[in-house]
Amino acid sequence: MVVSLELPRVIYEKVRERGLDIEDLVMYALMNAMQLDPGELARARLELADKYLSEAREYVGKGDAVQASEKAYKAVEECVKALAEKFNIPEYQEAVRSGRWFAYLLGRAARTLSGKLGESRIVDAWSRAYDLHMWGFHEGKYGIDYVKVDMPLIEWFVNYTRQLVAR
Repeated sequence: MVVSLELPRVIYEKVRERGLDIEDLVMYALMNAMQLDPGELARARLELADKYLSEAREYVGKGDAVQASEKAYKAVEECVKALAEKFNIPEYQEAVRSGRWFAYLLGRAARTLSGKLGESRIVDAWSRAYDLHMWGFHEGKYGIDYVKVDMPLIEWFVNYTRQLVAR
C-alpha cells in the first residue's frame, strides 16, 4: 500500500528548484533516521513499481499513451533503484551522496546490474522505458500501440525485481 504525504508548497518548490526528487529525498531521509537497511528500501521501491505498473495498465486500457508511457517508465525506474539499493552498487552510493538519481546514473545502474546479475533484459527494459519516457511522455509522439509493444518487457522486469528483492 502506498500512502501520500502532505508538504507545504514552499518546501516542495524549494526541493524542485534544486532539482531533487522529493520521493527519493524523503525515502533516504527516513531510511537514515530509522536506520533502515537498503533491502527494506528496495522492498518499498517495489511497492511503488507495482503501483506504477498497475497505473500504466489502466492508462493502456483507456488508450492514454502519454500517461501509460510515464507510468511504465516510473515502474522500471523504481525497479532499477530497488535492485541498485539491494545490491549496493556504486551508482546507488553516488545517488545517495548527490541526494538524487540522475538519468545517467539509472542507465549506468541498469548496465551494472545487467552484468552483475547476468541478465541482459535489464538494460533492454531500462532502454525501452527511457524511450517511452522521452518520446511517449515528454514529446507525446507515441500512440498506444507503441506503448503496448513494451509492456510485456516492463511487466517481466517488475516480476524479476520482485523475485530478487524477496530473497
